Amino acid sequence: MSQFTLNLIVIGASFALYIGIAIWARAGSTAEFYAANRGVGPVMNGMATAADWMSAASFISMAGLIAFTGYDNSTYLMGWTGGYVLLALLLAPYLRKFGKFTVPEFIGDRFYSSSARIIGVVCLLIVSITYVIGQMTGVGVTFSRYLEVSNSTGLWIGAALVFCYAVLGGMKGITYTQVAQYIVLITAYTIPAVFISLQLTGNFLPQLGLFGTHDASGLAFLSKLDQLVTDLGFRQYTGHHNSTLDMVLFTLALMIGTAGLPHVIIRFFTVPKVSDARKSAGWALVFIALLYTVAPAVGSMARFNLTATMWPGAETGETFSAEPITLEAIETSPDLEWMRRWQLTGLLNWEDKNGDGFIQYYNEANAANAPVAAIVEEQGLVGNELTTVNNDIMVLANPEIANLPGWVIAIVAAGGLAAALSTAAGLLLAISGAVSHDLIKGTLMPNISERGELNAARISMAVSILVATLLGLNPPGFAAQTVALAFGLAASSIFPVLMMGIFSKRVTKEGAIAGMIAGMLTTILYIFTYKGWFFIAGTNMLPDTPDAWMFGISPASFGTIGAVINFAVAFIVSRMTQKPPVHVQELVESIRVPRGAGGAIAH
Repeated sequence: MSQFTLNLIVIGASFALYIGIAIWARAGSTAEFYAANRGVGPVMNGMATAADWMSAASFISMAGLIAFTGYDNSTYLMGWTGGYVLLALLLAPYLRKFGKFTVPEFIGDRFYSSSARIIGVVCLLIVSITYVIGQMTGVGVTFSRYLEVSNSTGLWIGAALVFCYAVLGGMKGITYTQVAQYIVLITAYTIPAVFISLQLTGNFLPQLGLFGTHDASGLAFLSKLDQLVTDLGFRQYTGHHNSTLDMVLFTLALMIGTAGLPHVIIRFFTVPKVSDARKSAGWALVFIALLYTVAPAVGSMARFNLTATMWPGAETGETFSAEPITLEAIETSPDLEWMRRWQLTGLLNWEDKNGDGFIQYYNEANAANAPVAAIVEEQGLVGNELTTVNNDIMVLANPEIANLPGWVIAIVAAGGLAAALSTAAGLLLAISGAVSHDLIKGTLMPNISERGELNAARISMAVSILVATLLGLNPPGFAAQTVALAFGLAASSIFPVLMMGIFSKRVTKEGAIAGMIAGMLTTILYIFTYKGWFFIAGTNMLPDTPDAWMFGISPASFGTIGAVINFAVAFIVSRMTQKPPVHVQELVESIRVPRGAGGAIAH
C-alpha cells in the first residue's frame, strides 16, 4: 500500500469520526452552543481543554523552535504550562462562579458598562482572529504535503470540516470532538518519539532518552548533539545565549497571555460546578504534560537526525571528517524521498552552489571560525547549501527522516491536522460568542429570541470560518508573527482586566476601559515599530534587532510591559473616579468568597 493511500485512510477515518461526533452532539439551544449546557465533567473537559490549547503551534512549531534554538526556547514550555497554573488558581473557578457565557459578558457586568463589554469584544476579536489565521495556514500546509493537493485546496477541505462540527455542534459538539482530537494528536506525537528514542539511545521513554547515552558514539546524547552543531559553526545546543531579562519577560508574556486567551477561558464555563473548573485545569495540565515533556526530546532528536542526514557517518566521528551528502543521493535515494517531497512544499530546499556534487550544511555566518574555516577553505565552499529549512517541518518530517513505518507517518499527519483543527474550532467559537452574544444579543438586539441568537451564532461562526480561510489563502505579511501578537495582546488587554475584576472592588469602569486601551495600544505600537505596520516589509520604524529593542526587550516579550501599563493606568484612573456602585462591590465579594462554591452566583 502506498504512503498516499495510508495517509488518505488514516486522515479520512479521523475526519469521519469528527463529523460523526458533531452530528451526535448537535447543539439545540444557546446554552449547549456556548457552554455545552454546563454538563461536561472535569476529566473530559481537561482533555478537551488540552486539545483546544495544543494547537499547530504546540504540535508542529514548538519542537521545531526547540530543534533550532535549543535551551533558550524552553521558555515556550515554561510559559505555556505556567499559564495554566495561573488559570487554575486565579481565574477559572471565579469566572465559572460568575455564571456567564463569554469573557466580554463578564467584563461588561463587572464594570457595569456596555462600552467596557464592547472593548472586550474588540480585544477578543483581535486576539482570536490573528491566532486562527496560523491554524488555518497550518491545515493547508499539512494537507498539501500528505494528501498531495494544493495549499488552497487543503485550506478549503479543513474549513469544510470545521464548518461541519463547529457550526452544527457549537461548544457541545466541539467538546466531544476535541476529546477525540486529543487522543489522535497525543498518539501521533508520542509513537514516533518512542521509535526515534529507541533508535538513537535505546530508551523507550523519550524523556529519558534525552538525558541518556547516544548508542552509536557512546557519548551522552546531548553532548553528541552539541558536538555536531558546534562543529558546523552553530551555537551550542544546550547553551543559553539570549538576554536573561528578555527571556524572563517573554516567559511571563506567554504565561499571562495563556491565562488571558478567550478560547481557553470559555472551556471552564462548561463544567457543572465551580470546583470542577479548578479540577479541569489540573487535568488539562496532566494531559498537556504528556506532550510537553516529550517535546524537548522530539526537538533535539529531530535536529540530530537532520544533521546526521546531511553528514552521513558523523554520528560516530567528527562532523567534518565525514563526507557530506551527495546531490545524486538526494535526487535518487529511496531513503531521501522525504527531502524531495518536502521540497515541493517550499519549506525545504537546497542548491549545489559550487557545483561539486555535494550539499554542504553548515553555519556560513561562522565560516571564519574553526573547525568550519578549515573545511570551507579546503573544499572551496561558497555558502550553506541547505538553503531552506523551515522550523515547522521538523515534527512532521521527523518520522520520514528516521525511516519509520508508513502507518506512523500517516498518524503524524492526522495528529497535526487534529491539533490545528481543534484550536481553530475553539477560537471560532470564541469569536462567534462575542459577535452573537455580546454584540447582537448584548448590545444591538437585546430582545432577540433564543432561536434567533442561536442562528446568529451559527451564521457568525460560518462567516468567521470564511474570513479565516481567506486570510489563510492570502496571509498578511505578519502571519509568521501571529502567535506572538495574539499572546502579547491577550497578556496586555484581557488578563489584567479579568484579574482586577475578580480581586479588586475599587477598579471602576473608567479605569478598566482606560487600562485595556492603554495596554492594547502600547503593545500594538511596540510590535509594529519593530515588525512594521501590518508587518509589511520596509514599514518598520526601527530595525528588529536586539541592539535596537528598548532595554533589549523583544516585540514578542512586550506583552508583559503592556500588562503592567494596563494595571497602572486602571488603578490610577480608578482613584480619580467615583467608586463602583455598592451592588458591584458586593458582586465582586460574592465571586471571591468560597461559600456557594458548588454553583454559579445568582445575579
